Amino acid sequence: MIRVRVLAFGVLKDVLGAGASEAVLTDGATVADLLTHIAHQHPRAVLRGIAISVNAEYASVTRSLREGDEVGLLPPVSGGLPQSVHLTREPIGAEALVAAAKRGEDGAVVVFDGIVRNNSRGRQTLHLDYEAYEEMALRQLHEIAGQARDQFGVRHITIVHRLGRLEVGETSVLIVVASAHRAQAYEASRWLIDTLKNTVPIWKKETFVDGAVWANGEPFPPGLGVEAVDAS
Repeated sequence: MIRVRVLAFGVLKDVLGAGASEAVLTDGATVADLLTHIAHQHPRAVLRGIAISVNAEYASVTRSLREGDEVGLLPPVSGGLPQSVHLTREPIGAEALVAAAKRGEDGAVVVFDGIVRNNSRGRQTLHLDYEAYEEMALRQLHEIAGQARDQFGVRHITIVHRLGRLEVGETSVLIVVASAHRAQAYEASRWLIDTLKNTVPIWKKETFVDGAVWANGEPFPPGLGVEAVDAS
């Protein structure tokens, strides 16, 4: 058996209580098992559409739990934050993040879900490794999210980028754009992924069945990249 701490926020505090509670689960239990456990104990708790954190990082419902983990139950933020930007080493729970971004005033939510594919340039991929200059990457992600909101007039932007080792089929980057109108949402989403690849300091190493290479990055915008180095 394992014991995990459960923290409820927002409206869920009224049902589950304001303080941390403890849940006792079987070994190998997942976040989904914990939610089932909570639903049985608290039938009034509305868990659909919430996001989950494990040890202060967003997590999917398939995440396995361990003794002493701290699980947060995160209802959609009142009024909606204009942007939500994260770097994580855990699997990205796309469904929960998309649900958390939606509001009644939105006419469209556009999702870009970048996935690790099983081949690149004709070579079979085993896995990818992402690394970042994290402090700078977060700052850049916040900046481009704010710029996209101003430029395209969208209401909300979520950007989550995975770091560390990723297997084939896993999400490497998730971008969610919520807006009153679909055209602006589409335009903002495309601009965000293109700008991210050009300006945010995150690097990808590809491991194939016959070797490994660092992926060639997109050229920096004019004025950012070093054009020459005098080695004389």
